[in-house]
Amino acid sequence: MKIAQIAPLFESVPPRLYGGTERVVSYLTEELVKQGHHVTLFASADATTAAELVPCTPCALRLDDATRDPTPRLVLMLEKVRERADDFDVLHFHIDYLHFPLFRSRSPRILTTLHSRLDLPDHREFYLRFPEMRLVSVSNAQRRPLRRANFAATVYHGLPLDLHRPTFDARGGYLAFLGRLSPEKRPDRAIAIARAVGMPLRIAAKAEKVNEGCYFREVIAPLLQEPGVEFIGEIDEGTKTEFLGHAAALLFPIDWPEPFGLVMIEAMACGTPVLAFACGSVPEIIEDGRTGRIASTMDEAVHAVPQVLALDRKVIRRRFEERFSSIRMTKDYLRLYRAVMRKSARRDIAPALVAGSAAAAAHVGTGSSHDLIKDTVSVGHELCTDQV
Repeated sequence: MKIAQIAPLFESVPPRLYGGTERVVSYLTEELVKQGHHVTLFASADATTAAELVPCTPCALRLDDATRDPTPRLVLMLEKVRERADDFDVLHFHIDYLHFPLFRSRSPRILTTLHSRLDLPDHREFYLRFPEMRLVSVSNAQRRPLRRANFAATVYHGLPLDLHRPTFDARGGYLAFLGRLSPEKRPDRAIAIARAVGMPLRIAAKAEKVNEGCYFREVIAPLLQEPGVEFIGEIDEGTKTEFLGHAAALLFPIDWPEPFGLVMIEAMACGTPVLAFACGSVPEIIEDGRTGRIASTMDEAVHAVPQVLALDRKVIRRRFEERFSSIRMTKDYLRLYRAVMRKSARRDIAPALVAGSAAAAAHVGTGSSHDLIKDTVSVGHELCTDQV
């Protein structure tokens, strides 16, 4: 199968440090290649991949101080994809909706995985304007604000099984927070929970530039000066294994409709239980009382910490392997790719069938117009009802 993977340009594939979407694109791309598919990756030139790489910018945009406006780079990438679009059986986009107008005519061969929140007011009108664009959600919760959009499936993220080695006898004695230092991720809650239970908290995170002058500086920075909180900044994949594996638990006290939350399954891969707030995808990812605990209030979270620490880390790792491997994720996407190819093939064949039937009727002169109409409607009905 010839597959195009179109990644965002803000981080490398995979990211050197922070980055969720580009990391998932990398895991999917490499597993597809491993399974023998011909994959072309459209990404920044600093990507590391076994696929054919089409470089669309010299380096990841977030770490490129020379980039002031990312839009030209993104549009140039779309032009490169458009030039080669006929080379692929399936084009799989991971850049939200930027490609919709340009690739609308090629919609039968396109899948778009949405990695971001969908509850913003502008989204509804936009997605409904392009009903032929087939969408993939990363959790069922993510798609709730857009129930009428054309969702083909929900595919949970997955990680390579050998990416993080589990630690079944964690002796770090600390709680961990991993993510962005932004209001919706609520690191302030994590600090408060850790202090309430008398445990140290280690924070591995980046602060978004937009928040460095407000939320981070005014809310988080003062809290970091107090005892019991250690801020270690952004970490790479190798350091992440040690950081999460030796933690007693991961705190995920979010306050927004999280589309997926990759850090939750990263912790599970390390055998580390998760204490999370019941927002967005959390109830789909965390099995309450098995791989973590789910709280709705700060009091519930504080009281749940001892229960979280008592969970069986071997069970947590096993549930990760069963539910969130990159092999399972790739299998799910391949099922969608094959359905897309079948439907695209029928769409291509339909006009030929109609033309061929008409030509045969004209040549023989004895064909029934009723039979011709029946054949045409049969093809059209199949196209309309066989949803991917």
